[in-house]
Amino acid sequence: MLAELPIVFVLIGIAAYTVLAGADFGAGVWTLLPGGGKAGAAATRAHAHHAMGPVWEANHVWLIFVLVVTWTAYPVAFASITSTLVIPLFAAAVGIILRGTAYALRGTLDAAPGSRPVDDVFALSSVLTPFAMGAVAGGIASRRVPTGNAAGDLVTSWLNPTSILVGVLAVAVSAYLAAVYLAADARRLGEQDLEHDFRTRALVTGVVTGAIAIAGLFVARADARPLWDGLTGGAGLVMAVVSAAAGLATFLLVGRNRFDEARASAALAVAALVAGWAAAQRPYFLRDLTVKQAAAGRETLAAVVISVLAGAVILLPSLFLLFRLFLRGQLAGDGPEGPDVPAAPVEHRSKALGAFTVVCLVLGLVLTVVVGDGWALLAGVVLLCATAVSGSLLAVVSAEESGG
Repeated sequence: MLAELPIVFVLIGIAAYTVLAGADFGAGVWTLLPGGGKAGAAATRAHAHHAMGPVWEANHVWLIFVLVVTWTAYPVAFASITSTLVIPLFAAAVGIILRGTAYALRGTLDAAPGSRPVDDVFALSSVLTPFAMGAVAGGIASRRVPTGNAAGDLVTSWLNPTSILVGVLAVAVSAYLAAVYLAADARRLGEQDLEHDFRTRALVTGVVTGAIAIAGLFVARADARPLWDGLTGGAGLVMAVVSAAAGLATFLLVGRNRFDEARASAALAVAALVAGWAAAQRPYFLRDLTVKQAAAGRETLAAVVISVLAGAVILLPSLFLLFRLFLRGQLAGDGPEGPDVPAAPVEHRSKALGAFTVVCLVLGLVLTVVVGDGWALLAGVVLLCATAVSGSLLAVVSAEESGG
């Protein structure tokens, strides 16, 4: 059971990176396609750049987290993936570098004559990176990555029907998430034209993304039969249904201009999709390698779990505070202030969070230390993870309550 815990952390990291950094990539897509709305191309590009400014670097923390946990806990699988899929991984790395460089330069050039090529590089790399990462996921999901150093085909492992479709789906999901988030930001800023434009874009890309996802099922049936079988039965089917339902709910919420709720349902749709992929592949990590076979020694796995839990206590409060300030518009000084923003009942929240943290800690220690076997161990670790998260939130809420 300990062998599967780090892969749970990896999947959480993938879901977080898709939801957060994916929306940043999607903002780049809309700088590539800024026209056709009320606000105009220049306003659209400026809104996309402004909205992602405070968080775009923080979102890449999740990618680093996924890489470190994978190569530490599953070194054989990591070596096999990075050697066989070196081309799309290299393309993704180049895209991230070019995108970050272009974004930094764009802030200094602003509306200068030389800013358009920089915008183009930013936009194109925002398409290249999610496509390449999706191609990597497609290669793994279609079981084209065998165990061994560059043991798989360097081209067909990622240029195949499943990888191409997952890559296109990754770009579409990024654009969809960005449109939802940017519509919400436009409403907060009081930019009605931008809100209208991105609401329309969200509805259109929602339909397109749904169509691509449905097409993906038929592609999986023809090109990756084990993936199809996993997604049409058991836990994989449950997660696929949850993802579809959350995606439909997001579409309906956007249609009713309820963008804050749409953020949450969109995140659920992505998380369920990642969980469905994992359930469809279980117990295999790669084509001929199970998760248990890929895992490092017990001491290494225990160190990874402890390190992740300890790191969560340090990292999560900072990220929580960052996104809280960002979503309230307080980082750039453009959000509502003063009496227009009603104070939340933080006192009640801190009491509830404190009780929840204590309960999770006690139960987690009992299940891991006293019982310490099978599903009890897994449940105990999950409760300890919940303790770390709720304890981090409690620190932030308590600081607010005390006026800090």
